[in-house]
Parts: sequence; C-alpha cells; structure tokens
Amino acid sequence: MSTQRNEPPVVLRALLPEPAMLTADEAAATLDYAALAPDDRPFVAVNMVATVDGRASVAGRTAAISSLADRQLFHALRTRVDAVLIGAGTLRAERYGRIVPDSRRREQRVAAGLQADPLAIVVSGRLDLSGDLPLLADPSSRVLVVTAMEHEIEGCAAEVTYLRSAPIDLVAALKTVRREHGVRSILCEGGPSMNASLFAAGLVDELFLTRVPKLAGAAGALTIIGDAPLEQPLDARLRWLLEHDGALFARYAIGT
Repeated sequence: MSTQRNEPPVVLRALLPEPAMLTADEAAATLDYAALAPDDRPFVAVNMVATVDGRASVAGRTAAISSLADRQLFHALRTRVDAVLIGAGTLRAERYGRIVPDSRRREQRVAAGLQADPLAIVVSGRLDLSGDLPLLADPSSRVLVVTAMEHEIEGCAAEVTYLRSAPIDLVAALKTVRREHGVRSILCEGGPSMNASLFAAGLVDELFLTRVPKLAGAAGALTIIGDAPLEQPLDARLRWLLEHDGALFARYAIGT
C-alpha cells in the first residue's frame, strides 16, 4: 500500500468520541502506545481493511478495496510504533518496501521520540523468501525474521536478523523483541492468518478496522482474522469512529 507525498491530506469526519474534522496525521498524533506497553511484551495494534461483507482482500491484495483516506491513515499509524509486523504471505503479495518511505513521516517519527525507521518484523514458518523482495532489498530497512528454519535469506541488502524457534511461539517472540530489541509497540498489518495467531494467543490490544462501502462476494478472500481458533468471542470496545466518503474507520480496544 503506497502513498505519494503530493497527495492532499484527506479530512476525516470524527463521529466518536466527539464530533470533529481532522486529518489522518492529526488522528494518529493522539496515540501514545509506548506509554501503554506491558512490562513483558509490546503493545500490539492490528490494522486491517475489509469490505461491507467482511472480505479482507480481492485477488490476494488490498488495492481494490483501499482508498486515499485509508492509505493516509495506514501510513500515519506507522509513525506511532516501534515496529511493523507482517506475515510472509502479506510481504510477498503486497510487495512491501521501506516501511516509512516518506521523509516527512520519518521526521514525524523522530519528533515522537521514535527511530526514523521502524523495525520490520516478518513471521515466516518456512522462510521461503527472496532477497530481492523490495523490503529485503532496501539497505535502509531493519528486518527481524521470526522463523522455525535454520537457513538464512540470501542476497539481502537490508539489515536482517533472525529469531528462531520450532514451532514458532509468538508469545515468546514478542517477549524477546520487548526485552532484546526495546520494542514497546507493534502495528500488525496482517494478513488474516497472522492476525488469527495473534488474537488466539491473546496478544492484540487494539484493532483499527477500515470498512469500505464495497461488496466483494466470491472475489474476496478470508475475513480479517480468518478462522481464528478463539475459545469464545472477544469483546471489542469502540474508541473512535471516523468517516470519509462512506468508508468507516473504527478503532477498538480488544478484550477490555
């Protein structure tokens, strides 16, 4: 999901908690996840987009259901966290590059007390990734790969380190990134299988969900958490609701 520096800021209409008009940057500026981080793991927020009928992608990608407002909030949220977490399938399908390509947004991160570039955390069970993927080919990127495999990805220009366990244990992995990498906050961008694992392990603190006014039907794939093996439904408390051009941008606290 990309953005251009010359895109005009979209003004969102806040419906909750108080009526207001604000940009994506202004909405994100209210977030202070470092202050909310537990002692033993990072604070975890999941950010996803879905159609009215609940589909999280079309033809394996989110481009068909995204919008300018969604992209701007997507990138604004990245300015508020220490790390961005993605599954290997999402990395390949969406062709992730440098997490914060816009120098203005890197300046926003520094002003918020964060490093200019967030750590990219990639979860890959089989480690079937190529070094020419844009993120791994970017020398400015720092990437931590969580994997069950012992080999390394060849031909990476990015700074790549590995966190290995077989099977992958996300609870232990997040404790390690908190303790050894100083990561206090994580924005997870999916995909649905990655989200399902986090929700099932009780690791999600907040959910950002953009609901676009489209129906995907059979052209769409999965829901935002697939068939997550939840023992019982999780409570989701609405913290804000924004609107633009029929799309709704919700922020939920999970399990509280």
